[in-house]
Amino acid sequence: MMPEPTPTLQQLLAFYLEAGVDCALGDEPINRLEEPEPVPAPAAARPMAAPSPLRPLPAAMPAVPRSEITVAPDAAIASAREAARTAPTLADLRALMETFDGCALKHTATKLVFADGNPEARVMFVGEAPGRDEDIEGLPFVGRSGKLLDRMIASIGLDRRSAYIANVIPWRPPGNRTPTPQETQVCLPFIQRQIELVNPDVLVTLGNPSTQALLGTREGIMRSRGKWLDYDTGTRTIRAIATFHPAYLLRSPSYKRLTWQDLRAIAKALQPAT
Repeated sequence: MMPEPTPTLQQLLAFYLEAGVDCALGDEPINRLEEPEPVPAPAAARPMAAPSPLRPLPAAMPAVPRSEITVAPDAAIASAREAARTAPTLADLRALMETFDGCALKHTATKLVFADGNPEARVMFVGEAPGRDEDIEGLPFVGRSGKLLDRMIASIGLDRRSAYIANVIPWRPPGNRTPTPQETQVCLPFIQRQIELVNPDVLVTLGNPSTQALLGTREGIMRSRGKWLDYDTGTRTIRAIATFHPAYLLRSPSYKRLTWQDLRAIAKALQPAT
C-alpha cells in the first residue's frame, strides 16, 4: 500500500479547527513521550532516631478551576429569574448578565454575546448559542452561518437595521458543544425577558434547540417548522414560527427550499394590514 501523504500545515490547522481546537494552551510544545532524566540517588545518611508520632496533616484540597465552581442548579435558575424580572430595559438586562455568575459557561467564554440589530424591530430571530467567531466579536451570527442568515433575511427585504438577533445561550459552550439542559434552564429567563423588552410582532426561532426551549414543543424541527404558534410574554401574545438554523442549512442545503417558504410566511406576516 502507498503511504498516506503527510498533511500540510494548512490541512492540520483545518482539522484542529473542525475538532473544536481553537486556542493553544502554551507557547512551547511538550513532548509527553520523552523519557524523563534519571534522578540521582540521595547520599546515604546516618540512621536517626525515630521521631515521635505526630497527628497526620489533612490532605490538601485540590484547587478547583473557576470554570467548575457552579451554583446549585435550582438556586442558579431562581437567581436568573429574579435578576431578569427586575431588568427594566435591555441595557439593564445586559448589565445584569455581565455580572451573573450562576452559569459556568460565563467563565469559559471570552465575551457575553447579548444581541445585534434594532431593538425596536418588528421581527426577532433567536438561535441556540454563540460559536467561535461570535465569542471573539461579542455579536451573534457573525461567522459563516451569520453570513447566510444575512442573505436569508435580505431575501425578504430585511437587514440588521430592521431585525433583532439573539441566542438562548449568551455564552459560547467550550468547543461548540451542545449546551446542557441545566445551562439552558439557567439562561432561559434572560432570553425570555429580552423578548419581552423587544416586544416584536413576529418571533422566529432558528433550529430545534431554541424552538423547543422557547415554544414548549417536543417535536423535531422537521415537524415544527413553518407552523405559526403563540408565544406568551405574560403581557402580550406574539406570533412565533420556527425554521432551520443557518448552520444546518450549510450542512444540508437541500432544505433551503423549505426555509424560503418559511421566510415568505414571515414577510407576509410583517406586511401592514390593508
